[in-house]
Amino acid sequence: MLDRRFRWLWASYAVSTFGTFFALDAFRLIAILVLDAGPTQVALLAAAGLAVGAVVAVPLGPWVEFRRKRPVMIAMDLVRFTALLTIPAAYALGLLSFAQLVVVSVVVAAADITFIAASGAFLKSLVQPQDLLVANGRFESTTWTATMLGPPLGGAAIGLFGPVTTVTADALSYLLSALGIRAVGGKEPRPVRDEGPRLRAADLLDGWRYILGHPTLRPLFFNSLLVNGLIMAPAPLLAVLMLGPLGFAPWQYALAFAVPCTGGLIGSRLARPLAARFGRHRTLLTAGVLRACWPIGLAFVGPGTAGLVLVMVVEFGLIICIGVFNPVLATYRLEHTPKERVARTLSAWSITAKATTAAMTAVWGLLAGLTDTRTAIAIAGVLLLATPLLLPRRDHAPQLEPGEAANNPV
Repeated sequence: MLDRRFRWLWASYAVSTFGTFFALDAFRLIAILVLDAGPTQVALLAAAGLAVGAVVAVPLGPWVEFRRKRPVMIAMDLVRFTALLTIPAAYALGLLSFAQLVVVSVVVAAADITFIAASGAFLKSLVQPQDLLVANGRFESTTWTATMLGPPLGGAAIGLFGPVTTVTADALSYLLSALGIRAVGGKEPRPVRDEGPRLRAADLLDGWRYILGHPTLRPLFFNSLLVNGLIMAPAPLLAVLMLGPLGFAPWQYALAFAVPCTGGLIGSRLARPLAARFGRHRTLLTAGVLRACWPIGLAFVGPGTAGLVLVMVVEFGLIICIGVFNPVLATYRLEHTPKERVARTLSAWSITAKATTAAMTAVWGLLAGLTDTRTAIAIAGVLLLATPLLLPRRDHAPQLEPGEAANNPV
């Protein structure tokens, strides 16, 4: 049963997630509207935050492992609050620069990775094993609700109140999240380290070593990296195609991606009953295969109502599959990772995912320049069709903590 402590954690996640999606394109818009940045600078801003933030976060995963997780989560929320608040402060003083945007994006990206590592480990200690899938399903449905509502509301706020409004709201959401996590309460024992307090070089690589040595997590890891990269990398190209040659208005473009997010709510609600009926491994395989089949349709988008409907149908089908896959993957990953390795493993996973997405986004920009926008989108869709080959064909028993019973459906 998910108790009051989980509800505080969930509320904290909800407020910070809504803040993030409310300010989803804020840095890009500030760079363009306030600093007159060109396409190259905007692309650099997007890639630098992910790539450099991932590198900065490498030593933080093992550092988190041997700290109490809730104070780390609160600290990372306060770091993001402080970093983001420097943007409206500098803007008000007329001191805002492109370099500051890059630095803040790096700090926020590194704090994001650290928070994810700590929160995953904290969730595993907070929630009973049989409730993990329910908890992850609630986080997933919250994410898709924020994805659906946040960007349109953020765009309206920017139009009414100016370009730094959503950044201010995002900063405040992290402050509220920190207060909510503090309200979770409870005692958390300090992790014991036998080897001594010093961070060793081997600790930095332990998360990757564990993932790559695990027969089930390894294929899921590579599958997730490629699928996420091949979905995200063509996204800027699709925006260029729809808002440029195809002549869609900005509101139509926003609508095309906001409405299908209802599929995420449906998928996250289906995840638990599907896993209970068919087993988590089979649910992962099926959802993983189906999500790879949809994006190829985006290469055929045309102008007018038919094109808009095509994008909505493709995105709706894709997001339903992702909505099923993600909470089952998150639960599966926690079950197959020992408690003393959760933070390092999640940190390694998140660092690699962000760096891979940044690299693939840059590569697809070059690919579009060498070919054309539609061809680059089509290539990503074709490559996605091969990604189910990386999904694990066999299941393995989860890593159980002392005293746990092996009663989780897999």
